[in-house]
Amino acid sequence: MIIVDGHLDLALNALQGNRDLTVSAYETRIAEFGRVGKGMAQGTVALPEMRQGRVALSFAVLTARSTGCVAPHMDFASAVQADASAHGHLAYYRALEAEGHARLITDRQQLDHHIFAWHQWEQLADGVPAHADMPPLGFVVLMESADPVLAPDRLEVWWDEGLRIIGPAHFGSGRYAGGTGSEQGLTPMGRELLAEMDRLGFILDLTHLSDASFWEALERFEGPVLASHSNCRTLVPNQRQFGDSQIAAVVERGGVVGVLLGCSDLVADWVVGARHNGAVTMRAVVDHIEHACSVAGDALHVAIGTDLDGGVGRDEFPRDLDTIADLQSLPRLLQERGFSAGDVDNVMHGNWLRCLRGAWSSPAAARQVDG
Repeated sequence: MIIVDGHLDLALNALQGNRDLTVSAYETRIAEFGRVGKGMAQGTVALPEMRQGRVALSFAVLTARSTGCVAPHMDFASAVQADASAHGHLAYYRALEAEGHARLITDRQQLDHHIFAWHQWEQLADGVPAHADMPPLGFVVLMESADPVLAPDRLEVWWDEGLRIIGPAHFGSGRYAGGTGSEQGLTPMGRELLAEMDRLGFILDLTHLSDASFWEALERFEGPVLASHSNCRTLVPNQRQFGDSQIAAVVERGGVVGVLLGCSDLVADWVVGARHNGAVTMRAVVDHIEHACSVAGDALHVAIGTDLDGGVGRDEFPRDLDTIADLQSLPRLLQERGFSAGDVDNVMHGNWLRCLRGAWSSPAAARQVDG
């Protein structure tokens, strides 16, 4: 089954983690064996495993912050440094495209062509995993934290370079909005950013916004919204997850919520770094999908946004997921939980595709394509 993944930190792992994603995740684990560092020898994502797992399309992430809480390789001392780092991430995706590994998707026509090519390949491949004519992987570029945007009036440059989705904040208090662990709302510059995003046709990613920023952003932003990787606060009661009213608000706007796979986001008592955490399996992912669907009232607004290898490794993901290829276990688990075949298709790819097609049929997006 074709999969669309709403959140993959590919460039972060390739550049800050110095991983060659064109080779198997298993090769990288061997190369990293014995190295000290978070996630070392524990990677789950590489392009060969994405192909094996039929991850035909993903939201490929640019991540850089400038919050004043400098962290190695991610949170920089200035916006200029964050801008340079994020542009490096984008350059990495362009380099993969130039080498034939990937295809950057920026409009509905490209999206439809890409998905048609994958469906056609699946029919021809007849289940052979390494069929020679497999299409390139598709990337829709998403910025996680708008800190790299030097000013709202510079946003059009990012649009022209291929960026299509923006989450204004990540962790902490950002230049544009409060993020996870913060009570800050939108900054004055953040309000300007949303207006410019509206004008240009960007999609707003509500993931990681503080509660105050979330509600103000929804009130101010008129364009398409989604949550690339957010779980259910009812099941894991912390601010990183969405409450039922937030899920309902995304659904009311026609958006989609992508469920992520980090163990600390899946079960309430899992603590990062603790030695005695309980076993977590992919069934916990289905718990969040099922709850979000119950809030939505259907299976048309929930999808997958794995956040795999977002600076961590398989020790912080469900124990029955060795690599991203194991996402193919989800259809069976969903069916066991009572999801119909059509609902499974929607969760695994259909909902994200409909979300993108709807966003790229909007008047603002159409103006940008025509222009």
